[in-house]
Amino acid sequence: MPRLKDFLELHFVIFLWGFTAILGKLISIPAVELVALRTFITAVALGLIIYRRRTAFWLGRQMVLKIVGVGFLIAAHWILFFAAARVSSVSITLIGMATCSLWTAFLEPLFSKTRIKPHEILLALLIIVGLYVIFQHETEFNSILGISMAIGSALLASIFTIINAKLVKKVPSTTITCYEMAGACLGTVLFFPVYTAVFAEGGALDFTLTAMDWVYLLVLSLACTVYAYTAGVRLMQRISAYSMNLTVNLEPVYGIVLAWFIFNEGEQMSAGFYYGAAIILMSVFIYPIIDAYVERRKKLKQTFPDEVMAGKD
Repeated sequence: MPRLKDFLELHFVIFLWGFTAILGKLISIPAVELVALRTFITAVALGLIIYRRRTAFWLGRQMVLKIVGVGFLIAAHWILFFAAARVSSVSITLIGMATCSLWTAFLEPLFSKTRIKPHEILLALLIIVGLYVIFQHETEFNSILGISMAIGSALLASIFTIINAKLVKKVPSTTITCYEMAGACLGTVLFFPVYTAVFAEGGALDFTLTAMDWVYLLVLSLACTVYAYTAGVRLMQRISAYSMNLTVNLEPVYGIVLAWFIFNEGEQMSAGFYYGAAIILMSVFIYPIIDAYVERRKKLKQTFPDEVMAGKD
């Protein structure tokens, strides 16, 4: 049974996840260099944890290559995520990331070869309405570019989350994350030549970190990635998946509130942004409630088909 302490820790973990976009904006180096350093530090830290706990590490060449490949997706996800926060704002980035549940609703049935649920289509349309409202009012190029990059980042996050849900049944979660962070670091490094030739300012990498940059980077890598991930997995052993998913929906809310206090972003947002954001967040919050109700009705119908049909009449 979950204790009050477990729920408090869960909210702290989600608070840290909501803080990542803010840290990404506070660190002065560009997004690509930031992802390279973050993934390197995280991979090393997780490697030390695996060594200390004597967790299974070598998984065979085929499995390792598969997990490292997922790390390439994570690298692209984080580069888009941090770049979105740089070109627009933390609030816009987190609203774009809130569409992750939308992508998962469409993509998971494709991976598992199951039917898409009707209520997921309706909620997806509701999210599209929210995005339309935002795009109608946020006319600045940087805002449109930022939310587009965040939506792309959410799409990638949905894909590797679905893949991880299958991998975690076969491989220890810490080992998966270690290989994925190593893969993300490798993928980012392999992207350096294209990045410096096309995107980097001055055509060169910038790893010039101030003392505060190092503080923010270590918090991002160790607290928001290593601790938050391992704690989230541990809490799933005592807290139901429904409670976890419902609470995780608070991540963009925490992030937007923090951004308002730290960057005073409220002055930069139009009323249309908040209307659209409210529609998106409402759909994100009500999704697990409707999904749980539909699943409960489905099980009830399978168990007592005549009684359910009679109640429907």
